[in-house]
Amino acid sequence: MSLGHAGLTPLSMVARRATWLESRARAMVADRLERLAEGRLTIAEPAGARVFGPGRTGEPAATLVPHDPRFWAEVAFGGSLGAAESYVRGDWDTDDLTALIRLLARQRAVLANVDGGMARLRAPLATAFHRLHRNTRHGAQRNITAHYDLGNDFFALFLDPSLMYSCALFPRPEATLEEASRHKLDVICRALELQPGIDLVEIGTGWGGLGIHAAREYGARVITTTISREQHREAVARVHAAGLSDRVTVLQADYRDLPRVLAGRRFDRLVSIEMIEAVGAEYLGDYFEVLGRLLSPEGRGLVQAIVIRDQDEAAYRSTVDFIQRYIFPGGCLPSVRGMVEAVARRSQLRVAGLEDWTPHYALTLSHWRARFHAQSGALDRMGFDATFRRLWHWYFCYCEAAFLERTCGLVHLHLAGPRAGTGAP
Repeated sequence: MSLGHAGLTPLSMVARRATWLESRARAMVADRLERLAEGRLTIAEPAGARVFGPGRTGEPAATLVPHDPRFWAEVAFGGSLGAAESYVRGDWDTDDLTALIRLLARQRAVLANVDGGMARLRAPLATAFHRLHRNTRHGAQRNITAHYDLGNDFFALFLDPSLMYSCALFPRPEATLEEASRHKLDVICRALELQPGIDLVEIGTGWGGLGIHAAREYGARVITTTISREQHREAVARVHAAGLSDRVTVLQADYRDLPRVLAGRRFDRLVSIEMIEAVGAEYLGDYFEVLGRLLSPEGRGLVQAIVIRDQDEAAYRSTVDFIQRYIFPGGCLPSVRGMVEAVARRSQLRVAGLEDWTPHYALTLSHWRARFHAQSGALDRMGFDATFRRLWHWYFCYCEAAFLERTCGLVHLHLAGPRAGTGAP
């Protein structure tokens, strides 16, 4: 993407001179950027361009253009979250936001410096905001509404026709998003060995894509649940339109209530696709306890999860990032270690396997981002302004960079009941 294509403000249009504080902040940020050991960051200002990093071939490279000198204060005193907020307001632009975030993600010492010092003063406020969005039953409903009830028509702008808002699995790099989403559903259904007569329970309906696919293509009987009113309404309509109302039941219930709502019923198979990120660290044990109560002793389950690195978990739990603040209030990525420990501590289930699909998420996000930006006319008609679009552009690029740099990952956690595979009836 060229600078012109990105719609960047020409350097001559920078509105005003920096204040003393902004100039001081600029010096502080530049001092930290001098420590870049990989990649190349070019900062283009009216007085000229300044280059940071060695710029070796194959490393991320980006050009950053400040439009307002308050950008420097936002970064110096707000850290990475301040930089994101400043971008959303339009204080700066770049020719490649994903590359810029990748570049900084590789420099953990530099990031620590950016988020240290004065930036730490605002951290308690962000943490307090996040704690107000704990995933109690009421809080979970509010948090899900804040994101998913933007409207089904909005999400349809950039998702594939099955409305799968989760990592697709690409059978080949050049596959379309539609092909990759269907392939993901097949991978999951085959891993669970679904067949006619199998009872499947799904935690986190989305818009019904997995339930419809499992019933139509594999003959399973499906019960699925969501707490989003918008998703529930659309999923019920899509199940009805597919002629599968006799095989797919869509509930609107909190996962914690399922053992009661389903009167203690056990299922042959269980699946949960990228719902665990909305559970919250303090409720992770509850989540796996419920899974253990729903899955039959001979049954098998699969959890698709976005995960934080085990070694980063403590630091992640003590901070609030852009996603938690602006996209998924109450969201919290588990670690693989945290999930495995919770399974052992709170259920009779056993971990039967783990698969890493991380590279597929970066490709999925690049497709979503391209489709999102191709819908500018529809976004205008829906009333989504430039600030909203910049926020979602950061969201897509931020996540794509995280998966490319493996600061987070995507896994399939395979679960089994205590008698699965024993030959027990």
